[in-house]
Amino acid sequence: MFGNRNVLFLIIGALIVVVGVLGYNLYQDRKQPEGLQINVGPNGVKIQGK
Repeated sequence: MFGNRNVLFLIIGALIVVVGVLGYNLYQDRKQPEGLQINVGPNGVKIQGK
């Protein structure tokens, strides 16, 4: 009986870790970069300070 309960806690803990890691990755992807941004395109070079 205790074995099944431990496996359930392990699965729930793993899911919490996975959700946390995915949330952190999503936050990092949406965060604006700091510093200078240099774009080279057909209209020339653009330099923007953040």
